[in-house]
This record gives sequence, structure tokens and C-alpha cells, in this order.
Amino acid sequence: MATRRKDRRSRSRKPRPKVESAGASALSTDTHPQQTPKKRKARDRAGAQASNARADRSRIRKAAVQSVPGDDRPQAPWHPLPLSEILILVGAIGTIIGLRHGLTHGSAPLFAGIGAVAIGTVEVMLREHRGGYRSHTIVLALLPVIILHTAVVLIVSAYSRIPQALNIGLLAVDIALFVLLFRFLRARFIDAHRDRVFKGRRTRG
Repeated sequence: MATRRKDRRSRSRKPRPKVESAGASALSTDTHPQQTPKKRKARDRAGAQASNARADRSRIRKAAVQSVPGDDRPQAPWHPLPLSEILILVGAIGTIIGLRHGLTHGSAPLFAGIGAVAIGTVEVMLREHRGGYRSHTIVLALLPVIILHTAVVLIVSAYSRIPQALNIGLLAVDIALFVLLFRFLRARFIDAHRDRVFKGRRTRG
């Protein structure tokens, strides 16, 4: 009897195998090889989506570059004579001469030079804007507002003192006129640019 009890005690004291740890290790060994292909597939999908997005961007850029018919500026009716450029050059020279000798010989060369530069510059901007080559909406909308405001102030100041109410009223008229001209000129440029791109595609096609 004593030997049997000793054998039972010795058997009970022996460490039992850890079933849970073995099961967990088995599960971990079973699940890891199943998770890695999924991760690889997800990474491959993400890489494919990124490459597709880059390809789409490059295609859009190429299409945008190809849609523009070229960098050639719209020609003037008097082409090939560069009349506007000559006018700007002569006006710049006259402006410099007027600034140097304006006090002694009068201010006529100065105003003539400024006027010549303004006329040549406005002609180039109008041609580019109407042809859809480059937008000059803000400058072209501001010029009539400045001319109207200056003309009204000069006419009123020639006969009487300018009242404060006139300045407030002119400011409201200036803002309204600028908004109307800006919308009109912007819409005109968008239409001209669309026609320019369409013509460029037809010539290339």
C-alpha cells in the first residue's frame, strides 16, 4: 500500500504538459502563414492603386499639355509689322526724355510717351485676351473705371469744388462698373480659350 501511495505522489508531482500553450503555439503557427499572404495581397493592391493613380495623373498632365494649341500669340491685323511693340518702345524713350527734361522743356514729351506706352500695352492685352491666349481681366476691367472716375473728377473740379457725396457716389459706381466688366471679360476669355483649344485639337487631329 505504501509503495502505491508513493507511486501516485511521484506521478502527481511530475509536471503536466501545457496543453494551452501548445495549442496557442499551434494556432499561432497555423494563423501566421495565413496572415502573411493577405498582407502581401493588401500591399500589392495598395501599390497597384498608387501606380494607377500616378499613371492617371501623368495622363491628365499630358492631355492638358497636348490640349493647348501652342504658345503662338494671336497676330495683329497689321502683321508682320510690330506696330504695338514699336509704339511701346518709342513711348518708353519719350517718357525717359520727358522725365529728364520735363521741367525745362515742358511736360509734352512725358505725357506723349506715357500715352504711347499705354496704347501699345492695351492693344497687346486686348489681342491676347480676345484670342484666348492670356487673361488680362483685372487690368482691362480697371482701365475704364479709372478713365471714367478721372474724367468726372476733372470736369467737376473745373467748375466747382468736389463735394464729399460725389466721391462716395463715384466709389459705388466704380465698384459696380468693375464687377460688370470683370464678369463680361472673364466670360469672353473663357469662350475664346475654349475655341482656341478646340481649334488646336482639330488641327492636330
